[in-house]
Amino acid sequence: MEAAGTLAAGAALLLGLCALLYYKLVAGPRCRNTVSLRGKTVLITGANTGIGKATAVDLARRGARVILACRDKARGESAVCDIRRESGNSEVILMILDLANLNSVQAFAQTFLKSEPRLDILINNAGVFKAGQTADGFDLAFQVNHLGHFLLTHLLLDRLKHCAPSRVIILASSMHSFGKIDFRKIYKPAEGIWQATKSYCNSKLANILHARELANKLEGTNVTCYVVDPGSVRTELGRSFPWWVFRVFGFMKLFRRDCNTGAQTTIYCATEEGIERLSGRYFADCRPKVPWPQACDDHMAKKLWEFSESLLGLTT
Repeated sequence: MEAAGTLAAGAALLLGLCALLYYKLVAGPRCRNTVSLRGKTVLITGANTGIGKATAVDLARRGARVILACRDKARGESAVCDIRRESGNSEVILMILDLANLNSVQAFAQTFLKSEPRLDILINNAGVFKAGQTADGFDLAFQVNHLGHFLLTHLLLDRLKHCAPSRVIILASSMHSFGKIDFRKIYKPAEGIWQATKSYCNSKLANILHARELANKLEGTNVTCYVVDPGSVRTELGRSFPWWVFRVFGFMKLFRRDCNTGAQTTIYCATEEGIERLSGRYFADCRPKVPWPQACDDHMAKKLWEFSESLLGLTT
């Protein structure tokens, strides 16, 4: 009898722990506001799949003109059809952008500025978790996740100011906690899964520092920026991982969010009224959160900004 009671108590404890993990890691809060975006233009990078696509559906439902900035034309066109159908909004447009090619970023910005009179919300959503070298000679994750978005934001900033009040949202990750900004190495191509992991973490730390310094640069312009941790989400981010990674860590998908849940904090930061005073802050689960100490270093944020400008040839 005593053994049965102990077993029942253990089972209850296990169920309670699973429920806690589910609600903390998987369920997540939802963005509850009903703010309309009619008459607004939103640009989302990497919006053909995952969190970006889920975000695009929601913002299109709110009446926004949504530009999907995607690398793959066929997948982008398929996403446009899906988003138009799901949202009932025909103003969903595809434009080709390859963040791993700085010439593509320049060309995209020129085309966008010529064809689109408005930009109210820029969402730097695209990301990779993969080793490699870009056409420009930089580490793939560093360029796609940080440097390409840094350049894109720079090129579109005047349009954002012209349409103010406007917003920039940058997707980061809790993986920034393992990141380090080493100016001698951060931009150099990495090889292998472990180096790719380091590069990803470093780039996510760079995302937060970028938003921190961007907020300082934008003070008084009525353009605000926010950096988002979507949580652990089931996306295609790890599609380049070796097969054994999925075998070893496959059980973790039980504790990962779906893309709609993962998009909620991005949607919140894009639409929530009254958060302008929190420009530059890190958000998770639809509320501000303090990131790890290395992501709160204003001196490092300024140095990274200047370093990024130098790599891109933007310094005078």
